[in-house]
Amino acid sequence: MRSGTVRWLSGLLVSVLLVAALSGLLVLLKTWLLPLRVLYILAVVPVAIVWGTGFAALTAVLSALAYAYLFIPPVHTFKIADPRDGIALGVFLVTAVVVGGLAARLRRAAVESGRLSEEQAALRRVATLVARGAPPREVFSAVAHELAGAFGASLTVLLRYEDDGTATIVGGWGGPGMQIPTGRRLTVTGHGVAVSVSQTGAAARTERFEGPPGSVARFFDEAGMITGTGSPITVRDRLWGVAVAASPDADAFPAGIERRTADFTELVALAIANAETQTQLLESRARIVAAADNTRRRIERDLHDGAQQHLISQLRTAHATVPPDATALASRLGQLTAELTDVVDELREFARGIHPAILAQGGLRAGLMVLARRSSIPVDLAVRIDGQLPEPVEEAAYYIVSEALTNAAKHANAPRAAVHVESVTGALHISVRDDGCGGASFTRGTGLVGLQDRVEALGGQISLCSPPGTGTVLRAELPVTNAGFVAWANWRTGV
Repeated sequence: MRSGTVRWLSGLLVSVLLVAALSGLLVLLKTWLLPLRVLYILAVVPVAIVWGTGFAALTAVLSALAYAYLFIPPVHTFKIADPRDGIALGVFLVTAVVVGGLAARLRRAAVESGRLSEEQAALRRVATLVARGAPPREVFSAVAHELAGAFGASLTVLLRYEDDGTATIVGGWGGPGMQIPTGRRLTVTGHGVAVSVSQTGAAARTERFEGPPGSVARFFDEAGMITGTGSPITVRDRLWGVAVAASPDADAFPAGIERRTADFTELVALAIANAETQTQLLESRARIVAAADNTRRRIERDLHDGAQQHLISQLRTAHATVPPDATALASRLGQLTAELTDVVDELREFARGIHPAILAQGGLRAGLMVLARRSSIPVDLAVRIDGQLPEPVEEAAYYIVSEALTNAAKHANAPRAAVHVESVTGALHISVRDDGCGGASFTRGTGLVGLQDRVEALGGQISLCSPPGTGTVLRAELPVTNAGFVAWANWRTGV
């Protein structure tokens, strides 16, 4: 039996029972000479509040008939001998209907006000998530839950349309015992709101879900859903997906619900756009940092294996072919060869500062040991690294420690420094501490700013604590796996 029929029958039953109960009470009170018909308002008002104006009018009519039958002479008939009794009964009937209508209207206003308050509270909660940059997955889950609570849906699902005609479940909420297969792909075929929205790009609703196995419509049908409403998720003028709210109750969703759910999908679209922008920013930073590293490698390689090596070779060959009697020329060529060799050695030393070749030879531990040994101030070094780290992580860690030790020696006048590097599950933690004059800031100079860009390009975090006169602590956390590495690798492989 449909819920609408049950509601109608229950309203009728309650109206009859209330009128009968009040009529019995009034029979007992009639000797008090009270205006008894007014008491029938006690039956009209609660019916109006729960079942609406129509049932309130029905209850008023039943009350008038009961009063005429029991109290207006001749009693136990529906005849009215005195016109004044008829007028009074008519006035009562009109009054009861008006009071019932007002009660029903107040009830609707109270319900609507409560509903709007709940929706606004739900929107604020979702908007807060979006504003603080929560991951889209978290926003999807929150929106699905809030949609279900705000609109009384039994199942809410957020779908992302794919280019191959399928849709992926990216979030959802269901009742007790209902599992949402996040990540599952379904075909957009059959009859349902997902199909309608994909074809029109506009909100839609349906009174049935029908589709082949593996389709979105079949998914809702197998969950026992009868009616549903869907609102498109549009990101930067392209149809990204759809938010679907469904219920096994055919009368669950009022008219205009699509317009109200659009407020939630707009927040979803904003979260997706923010995430895409953030991803593009990370990829752009990764490309910039990778390009700088490639340039360093090329310079280091050119300095190490460039034309100067060929020039030294030629000078040595020329020196070897000088006649024995040309001692002055031989001496000069030997001097030039030695001077050029010294220059090449200096260039090689300079190249080591441009790009840490030691990382490719011995890894991060060896690179940090070299930095500590070359530092002009004593360094307490503690390195706890398990296994091989990704190349961009090792490079970032090397530059962080190098810059921090340089600042400690040149700018902070620190007598010593301490470096602690440790790899834990999924991340590399770096700490560089000195007891110098402090006052370091990311806004001064370019060295620390460059470190900040490098760390954030990898999706990591870096912080600086440097109160004047109390030393400096630089901390960084680098994720070992991150989407930034994908962009980094793609850049280097030309993908």
